[in-house]
Amino acid sequence: MAQIGQVLVDVPTMQTNDPYSYAIPAELEHQVEVGMRVTVPFGRGKRVVSGVVVGLSDVTNFDGQLKSIQSVLDLAPVLNTELQKLADWLADTTYAFRITCIQTMLPNLLKAQTERFIQPTTALTATEMGTYFPDGAPREFDAAKLDDQTVSGLLKLQRAGKVEVVYQVKDRAAAKTTTGITPALPVSKLQEIQATVAKKAPKQADLLAYLQTMTSDTPIAQSQIVHRAGVSAAVINTAADKGWLTKQQIEVYRDPFHQPVKPTQPLKLNAEQQVAVDQITTAIDQQKVQNFLVEGVTGSGKTEVYLQSIAVALDQGRTALMLVPEIALTPQMVNRVKARFGQRVAVLHSGLSKGEQYDEWRRIDSGEATVVVGARSAVFAPVKNLGIIIMDEEHESSYKQDENPRYHARDVALWRGQYNQCPVVLGSATPSLETRARAAKGLYTRLVLAKRVNDRPLPPVHIVDMREEVKQRSEGDFSQPLLTAIQTRLDRQEQVVLMLNRRGFSSFVMCRDCGFVLKCPNCDISLTLHMDTHTMKCHYCGHEEAIPHVCPNCHSRKIRYYGTGTQKVEQALQREFPSANILRMDVDSTRRKGAHERILQKFGKHEADILLGTQMIAKGLDFPNVTLVGVLNADTALGLPDFRASERTFQLLTQVSGRAGRASKPGEVFIQTFNPDHYAIQLAQQQDYERFFVTEMHMRHQGSYPPYYFAVQLTASHEEEAVAAKAMFQIVAALKKGLSPDAIILGPTPKAIARVKRKYYYQVVIKYKQEPQLKTVLEQIRQAAQVPARHGLSVTIDSEPMNFM
Repeated sequence: MAQIGQVLVDVPTMQTNDPYSYAIPAELEHQVEVGMRVTVPFGRGKRVVSGVVVGLSDVTNFDGQLKSIQSVLDLAPVLNTELQKLADWLADTTYAFRITCIQTMLPNLLKAQTERFIQPTTALTATEMGTYFPDGAPREFDAAKLDDQTVSGLLKLQRAGKVEVVYQVKDRAAAKTTTGITPALPVSKLQEIQATVAKKAPKQADLLAYLQTMTSDTPIAQSQIVHRAGVSAAVINTAADKGWLTKQQIEVYRDPFHQPVKPTQPLKLNAEQQVAVDQITTAIDQQKVQNFLVEGVTGSGKTEVYLQSIAVALDQGRTALMLVPEIALTPQMVNRVKARFGQRVAVLHSGLSKGEQYDEWRRIDSGEATVVVGARSAVFAPVKNLGIIIMDEEHESSYKQDENPRYHARDVALWRGQYNQCPVVLGSATPSLETRARAAKGLYTRLVLAKRVNDRPLPPVHIVDMREEVKQRSEGDFSQPLLTAIQTRLDRQEQVVLMLNRRGFSSFVMCRDCGFVLKCPNCDISLTLHMDTHTMKCHYCGHEEAIPHVCPNCHSRKIRYYGTGTQKVEQALQREFPSANILRMDVDSTRRKGAHERILQKFGKHEADILLGTQMIAKGLDFPNVTLVGVLNADTALGLPDFRASERTFQLLTQVSGRAGRASKPGEVFIQTFNPDHYAIQLAQQQDYERFFVTEMHMRHQGSYPPYYFAVQLTASHEEEAVAAKAMFQIVAALKKGLSPDAIILGPTPKAIARVKRKYYYQVVIKYKQEPQLKTVLEQIRQAAQVPARHGLSVTIDSEPMNFM
């Protein structure tokens, strides 16, 4: 009996968690393994799609003639057993399809693309052949690259049966190669030749001398030989022509570490750090599933606890996975891990090129890299035999994926800890309420680091009431106390970090005569002014247009910008402090690859006095010369219709305050606010997380919000508002029918920003404690939504959403 492969196919229009059966051709029998990517024919015609083998069997329930697997894209499985099981669990908990989960786990270069080709048949006339296929070969069908007349002609030929559409799967995974060199002659022969050419061609003699030192048959990269032997490529080419050496292509890994890192040694731990390391390493030694919360104030040395715990896991021959929330944080953290563990470290984040991601993924998969550091998606790294998983700044919302599968990296980390029988360490100065509540219940072991390293005090925090400042100074983004403090730091040649949570030049442009605000044509949001590009931009869909000088509504010339953004503040800062060097760090200034790292390196070398940025500068940055931190608008998040608004504000203010006074020089913090009496701002001033936790938990309990209740958010979107609204009302009817009266159903309502990218969004939120039928009802809704999805209606399910906006 021929072998049969169970293949999950990648067909976006109608997905299923059930694999299709395909016959394995005789030449591939016993070669195909579970976890390999393959190409298979699918549906009618000659369509070919990619898929993943999820099972092998000798029997099938299918009665007809099985189609055969067409080709294998991998020599070895790209998904190991753990990741296959993880994909199944992820699909089950995030209401996503298994193939979507698998695609999420793989690096971009392992996601095959399908190309369409038009192939002539013998029914074509000579004229048609000459017009559409001048070289006689099939041509790629990409409507964007063909003129309308050609597309129209090809469509007519297809309807007449004179051409066929052929699909080819293009595998983008490609290793990087370079020229490698091996000696072609024995050492004795090379010595003879060297003696004869020494005087006439000294560089050839140098090369021959180097070739004699190459004792193994392993090729050495030509670039290394050029450097080490001090010869040119032309000399190497001459030697190849004379038969002294042979050239061949060898594979090289793309290196994402662009700067050499100076090795470091473990630091002496204080008493609190030692207790934390001892408890974590005991769990590693015992291969025990134990989850820890390391709750440490900013500057308390959490990173050193992580590094010394990782070292214990590596000493036992196990591996380590460390997650950080932002790409902006990754360079400093990666460099600290790399400095401690050297070549064993691999890094994974979206700031790498696709080639670098692919190579780092292969280094991890082969076992060459045993420590993985990266952002959210690194939680799927194919690292085997995990000894410890660490999640730094675990409270960060960037750990939650906002598209399918809508997973939280913390949940995936906890699943992998369970699977690998290893501890998971969650670290934060301001843990999420969910994590802190679990620690209070004893589900996590809480380890507290209450003191800063070297007993440095936390910086004093001053709250500036901007209501009073505005009365005295009618406009401006800076209060007088903050300006005075900045000048003092500049005079002392110390550094300043300023945070403003709004990028661009200003928030919006408004006509003072008629009140018209320039909005995005695709979204229900005002356009933001960007002076660097002299355009108005939408931060949701990317739409850009020219800055208006006349009101489009009433034609008045009194159209002005209002609000403030990082670009505007940068200009104002430069006017206030003309001699200061200012660096701006926001989404706009960090678009280019490596931009985060370059900005932070410049600041670290004191090539700038002031670092101005959005919330990406609030966390993880460690610069000893920073003695002043200013928060220009503490109220940005407080006004949002979001049950986590107070928690986010407290966390952000506490985190950014921790950037000041981390070394020997004392620090100071100024927080500008129009809500100085709000409990989140008052408790952030006192850096009192425990009081904030108790206060906020009381508020959540009163409002029936997480962590007292579980939550699910369903969203329907369509270009026509009525279609989205109708779909959501139908979904609510299904929920009310299937769920118990105890479930709290909020909605349906339009989302806070009702229209984004030309689509209208309606939502419903379910809050519940126990709903045994919920999973069944949501599965039915997901399956029913697949058919209308072909007509532009999208329905998404988000378990434990980060906000309800």
